[in-house]
Amino acid sequence: MAFFNRFSRDIGIDLGTANTLVYLSGRGIVLQEPSVVAIDQERRIPLAVGEDAKKMLGRTPGNIVALRPLRDGVIADFDAAELMLKHFIRRVNEGKTLIQPRIVIGIPSGVTGVERRAVMEAASQAGARDVYLIDEPVAAALGAGLPVSEATGNMIIDIGGGTTEVAVLSLQGTVISESVRIAGDELSEAITQYMKKVHNLVVGERTAEEIKIQLGSAYPDDELDQAMLEVRGLHLLSGLPRTVTIKAPEIRESMAEPLSVIVEAVKRTLERTPPELAADIIDRGIMLAGGGALLRGVDTLISHETGIVTHIAAAPLNCVVLGTGRVLENFKQMDRIFSGHSRHS
Repeated sequence: MAFFNRFSRDIGIDLGTANTLVYLSGRGIVLQEPSVVAIDQERRIPLAVGEDAKKMLGRTPGNIVALRPLRDGVIADFDAAELMLKHFIRRVNEGKTLIQPRIVIGIPSGVTGVERRAVMEAASQAGARDVYLIDEPVAAALGAGLPVSEATGNMIIDIGGGTTEVAVLSLQGTVISESVRIAGDELSEAITQYMKKVHNLVVGERTAEEIKIQLGSAYPDDELDQAMLEVRGLHLLSGLPRTVTIKAPEIRESMAEPLSVIVEAVKRTLERTPPELAADIIDRGIMLAGGGALLRGVDTLISHETGIVTHIAAAPLNCVVLGTGRVLENFKQMDRIFSGHSRHS
């Protein structure tokens, strides 16, 4: 066993719709890259993975396709997901694969059995010895430092790229959870649709994301509401490039509908929470994790709508992968929290 430990580094993966993060036991987070693969369609080989591939989105010639293998938190393109995982695992192992690693992967709690098997199969094909799945809300709560092993209610909201996970946890288990396929991607898409409808301007995925980062907010903010941004895109009527100036309140208005879906999921989860745990949550507050937690004012919006203090985790983007890392470092004490396991010999 000591031989295994010396040559095999266990790996924790947050396989996200927007970003993939990798934790290496004994070393911490060693990789954080966009979940994007660029493939040469004629030869079926990967040309770039991660940040290099993201730069190609919307800018490739006909024979090259840059794609995101995950949609709404699940694998949409199995071959591309496997290529991406292989690439990342090889990179963190610095090309050395002496012994196949044990891998813990965080996945959305609302995925189907078929989708779970697809993730386990992709990780096995990418070189895993053992694959363990952990629900993202549990991993995020562990990574945010919530005392999930204790007999107290902890509420976590993990707003990712493809899914928003809302869960109440106690004693290493999920008491109530809800997963909605509305998250960062849908917020960007709402901005794209707004630009088309109101400004007759067609903007790409990356531009919409940039608008969200620069001007996006979930709650009125006096300082931000004065901000403006010049946006370039294709004018729908003339078909020519055009620049328009937009204001922050417009962008908040454009994202109001997907944000209301997330708030409703939080309210539904609270309504179903047992009274004793609900009392704990009122005392302790709600914890926000995931990239969506970085949207200005989202904590204020949830506090305003629920009447419960809402905190943002110290490093919201890293919560899920840090949670998988905590599981790797305390494997024997945490064997009850896995939602799936497959062995590949």
